[in-house]
Amino acid sequence: MKTMSLVLASTSPFRAAILENAGIDFRAEGARIDERSVEAPLLEADATAEDVAAVLAEAKAADVSQRNPGALVLGGDQTLSLEGKLFHKPADMEDARYHLLTLSGKTHQLWSALSLVRDGETIWRHVSVANMQVRRLSPEFIGRYLARIGDAALASVGSYQYEGLGIQLFERVDGDYYTIVGLPILPLLAKLRELGEIDG
Repeated sequence: MKTMSLVLASTSPFRAAILENAGIDFRAEGARIDERSVEAPLLEADATAEDVAAVLAEAKAADVSQRNPGALVLGGDQTLSLEGKLFHKPADMEDARYHLLTLSGKTHQLWSALSLVRDGETIWRHVSVANMQVRRLSPEFIGRYLARIGDAALASVGSYQYEGLGIQLFERVDGDYYTIVGLPILPLLAKLRELGEIDG
């Protein structure tokens, strides 16, 4: 079996940790795309949150693929939708507070998309979804919660850190853990085995 040359088109420590823990050899290189510019025509066309995640994941992988000939490049993206509205990472702590107040007592969808690209050609796409039911949160609790996690609230699309203190925000979750933290690893491993890139 040949040695895989996988490049993760992301600087996310969470995605890197998932690959490392799964025993996947890779290196990370962040994509150089303007996500909002890629997203703008999609939103004008009323694209779904699922479609936006898929297109952004592919755009990131394609961008990094240009600089890494021959390498298998993995792109990933995550979007959050509530009642048809798309959420982005909060700009600041006040924005994070607004996100949590809006999500309080409701069920939202978290979409995680992956794309594999080699030499500019997309060879695989995948999107997973998790339904996330946030319990009713008081403004006072949200304030205390944000004070505890600090700037980490700005690193995720839902202003929560599910793998840590953020688990306290939820009443019910229907979905795969890896989808929630941003890299649905099981379908990726299945594809890498199918491609002969990892031991099957």
